[in-house]
Amino acid sequence: MIKIKIQKIDPDAELPHKMTEHSSGYDMYSSNSEDIIIKSGAVKLIPTGIAISLPGGYEAQIRPRSGLAIKHQIGVLNSPGTIDADYRGEIKIILFNFGKTNFTIKPKTRIAQMIISKYEKVNFVLTDKFDKTERGNGGFGHTSY
Repeated sequence: MIKIKIQKIDPDAELPHKMTEHSSGYDMYSSNSEDIIIKSGAVKLIPTGIAISLPGGYEAQIRPRSGLAIKHQIGVLNSPGTIDADYRGEIKIILFNFGKTNFTIKPKTRIAQMIISKYEKVNFVLTDKFDKTERGNGGFGHTSY
């Protein structure tokens, strides 16, 4: 288990937490003092009131909540959003209203989930040839699905 430092930018901010023992995502909460209305077809940048300090080799991915998606058609526009290990500012979440009705973000609404992921540094090696595979360069729909 890694330890991640967290700061409250807003003293009233809710810290991320898992809703069940085996949840992979930590629910993220809005940090607004007044209602925020996301009109149908509109985008809003929602503050969380927190900042994190990730160690090198890790990122935080911000993903939509399935409940908001199915019930209200609210999603994270740049899903998954990425918080890099060297970012120290407030985490803000880009929400989009895909639905036909306005949606209200009340203070301390669970708006997204955060997954902490390890990643590898890579060296790209320029080549003229790849190993052959059964799929080859078959793209979208190449398996009839």
